[in-house]
Amino acid sequence: MLDSYLRVHIDPPLKKIAAFFKYTPITPNQLTWAGFIIGAVACFLAVLQLYLWALLCLVLNRLLDGLDGAGARIKDQSSDLGGYLDIILDFFIYGGFPLCIAIGLSTIEAAYATAFLLFCIITTGTSFLAYAIIAAKNNMETEHQGKKSFYYSYGLMEGTETILFLCLMCFLPQYFVILCIIFGVLCLVTTATRIFMVSQVFK
Repeated sequence: MLDSYLRVHIDPPLKKIAAFFKYTPITPNQLTWAGFIIGAVACFLAVLQLYLWALLCLVLNRLLDGLDGAGARIKDQSSDLGGYLDIILDFFIYGGFPLCIAIGLSTIEAAYATAFLLFCIITTGTSFLAYAIIAAKNNMETEHQGKKSFYYSYGLMEGTETILFLCLMCFLPQYFVILCIIFGVLCLVTTATRIFMVSQVFK
């Protein structure tokens, strides 16, 4: 929901930073993998309940996630593989981070809440990717988020909202269960709205 609004403010500084990589041998896919490794470290730190360090790594992960796309456009190295890695590795972190917090908390309540959240993330992720497949068949292009490797549909829960909740889990681990439930319910609402959107667009 917030991605398209924030992109107007985020894209200019990302382009300036990404311009540096134009004169280096660093590839966009290498940035993607570097971001994933840092995200994996964030997950490990979450298990240890080192939440502030986990938060720092999570922010760096998101920064590199933005830089890989900006770098690909600047270096004219956009590719299907880059788009594929971007979304797959994002979902590793989206699902893995709350799971690792639950492992660190080691309570039955956290386990059930995480199971519910992961179910909800699966549904909204599937609704997102299925929409992209159908959009590609109909030659649709993303307009509200700039040039993308595949179609990005609107949704109540997008990247910005997801990162917001993951950050809140770092700041407020004592409310982890409640955050999982709220996050999950909003994901289900997003799935329902996408189903409605698809039913209207592709009658």
